[in-house]
Amino acid sequence: MATAKKPAAAAKKPAAKPAAKPAAKKPAAKAAAPKAAAKPAAKKPAAKAAPKAAPKKAAAKPATKPTAKKPAAKRTPNAAFMKPLTPSAALGEVVGSKPLPRTEVTKKVWEYIKKHKLQNAENKRNIDADDKLKAIFGGKKQVTMFEMTKLISAHLS
Repeated sequence: MATAKKPAAAAKKPAAKPAAKPAAKKPAAKAAAPKAAAKPAAKKPAAKAAPKAAPKKAAAKPATKPTAKKPAAKRTPNAAFMKPLTPSAALGEVVGSKPLPRTEVTKKVWEYIKKHKLQNAENKRNIDADDKLKAIFGGKKQVTMFEMTKLISAHLS
């Protein structure tokens, strides 16, 4: 039976050729229609797969809740950040001359910046330096907050 259908299909092809020449746009429209029909068909299986994945996520949530209770102990800071460092003379004018941990130095510099309103109004990431901060920032008029920490670390020993 399969061989009987093949000659019938071959017989239809020559009849379609003369009709295809005057209407060249119709085969292209037919070719586009199956693609468009294939897209919604592809979306349906994806929609069915999403609800199946949701129960798996819900099952994973109870497993994470007990682990969230474990880090309830107080976090201990890194010893390197807590080691008191002596600021340079230029940095000492802003934060004081006593040895301080890096975290405290950064806090005091930010207090100074906020007190003197040195944070740029347009871009809050930038700090406009006054005379004391210019000495720390290597003579730059403006630095970003990320550059600032790098420049301050050079003044700690």
